[in-house]
Formats: sequence, structure tokens, C-alpha cells
Amino acid sequence: MAVMDAHLPLPKYHQIYLVLREQLREGRFDHGLPGEMALMGQFGVARVTVRRALSQLAEEGLIQREPGRGTRPVSARAQEVQMQASTMATGQQARLTGLLENLVTMGMRTKVKVLSVERMRAPVDVAAALKLHSAALVQKAERVRSTPEGPLSHITTWVPDAISSGFGKRELAQKPILVLLEESGVKVGRAEQTISARLADVGMAQHLDVSVGSALMAVRRLIYDEDDRPVQWLHGLYRPDRYEYQMQLSRVGSIDAKVWVSQELSANFH
Repeated sequence: MAVMDAHLPLPKYHQIYLVLREQLREGRFDHGLPGEMALMGQFGVARVTVRRALSQLAEEGLIQREPGRGTRPVSARAQEVQMQASTMATGQQARLTGLLENLVTMGMRTKVKVLSVERMRAPVDVAAALKLHSAALVQKAERVRSTPEGPLSHITTWVPDAISSGFGKRELAQKPILVLLEESGVKVGRAEQTISARLADVGMAQHLDVSVGSALMAVRRLIYDEDDRPVQWLHGLYRPDRYEYQMQLSRVGSIDAKVWVSQELSANFH
């Protein structure tokens, strides 16, 4: 059973609404939402609290509640995938001087638990990001990294099958994935990255030892090789109390232009 965070300045029904809204946007309920009793048990709240959260979702046109047929999402998955692809295409062009080295160093200074590794057909959004055909195979890996203080991040990576064939669960538990890519013959060239915020759902709350509804830092990073081919897509969720992302900025051009570019990027953790 998930425990709602009593310290958040939000009523419980609104915390549930926010978590369910994010899961709907991810396409988690294609076959229908859990029933009221299941949600009561999942969040540890009364029926009236669950109903209020569902009512708010219904008012926003995100779900349809039909007597005898349960609660179904209003499909917007295709639009969401398109928005995600657009975000990746226009996202921050991260300069890699110092960044990849820093990420590898961080990987070596933390402990990793490999939750799963599987070879699978690329989902639609993954195939689009990695520029693969619809039937292409990829390696999907899920890992949790920890500092001595506890869990730091939950990382999901997708790598084209042709590249990932040389490493699996054992290797992912021993080395940062960027090192494994280079050992597989990949010469990393550049990366595109977006940073946003997410709320912890039940599963992520358990992995990162936080309360359901807690704020997390969300990172999406698409790595290219020197020939500008995508070689890895990463989705990371980080505890903001143990991880920070720092950039040093300098102004380029005239004072009127006020354009700022990154000279050095670093990803640090406490």
C-alpha cells in the first residue's frame, strides 16, 4: 500500500489526481483504470477521496466513467508521443565537454542494482527517438543507483540491439553504460537533453524510498555517436535532495541579444 505524503501542502485527493494524471499521460491505463476499491487499497485512503480525484480527472476530460463498464482513459496517446518526439528534437543541445566524463565518474562512485534487462521490439516512441524501424529490437534496462545515503535515481535505457549484444545484466551491474557503449565500438559524439519534473508514482516511490506524490527530477537524454546516429535513449528519475544539475553560462553576442549558452555542464550528487 502506498502512503500519501502528509507533509505536502496538498490534500490527499489532489495528490492522487496528480499521480493518476501523469500515469494517464504515459499511457499506463490503456485497458482501463483500476476500480475504486483497488485505488483505495493502493493509496490507503477512503472511497470519497478516490472519487474526488477521479471526478477531477473526468472534469478535465481525461477519463470517462461509465456505469457497468468501469473507468476508461480518453485516448490522447498518439498526441503525447508526437509531443515527446518534438520535445526531444528541440531540446537542449548539451555540449559534452566534461559532461560524459562526469556522468561516467558519477556512475563509478555509486552502487547500482539492475532491476531488469530485456530484449524487445522497440515501442513507438523509442523507435522514433532512436530512428529505428517499427520492428527493430532494442535492449531495455532498468537500474537503481544509490549513494551511501540511499537511492539516488531510477534509470531506464534503450539501446539498439546491434550495439547492446555485447553486454547484459552482469556487465550493467559492473560498469556505467557509457563505458559499455565505448567498449562495444561506439564513439560518442553529442547528446540532446531535457530536464523537467515528475511526481513519484507507487512503483517509483518504492524504488527511490520516497512518498507517493513526491517531486522528482526527470531527465531525458538522447546520445548520438560521431556519425550522428542515436545510440542510447535514457529516461532518468532522480531524488532532488541527492542530485543536482549545474551549468556555467556565459553571454554571447551583443547586450541586446541576451543569448546565453552553456560552456560547461556537470551533474552532481550529494
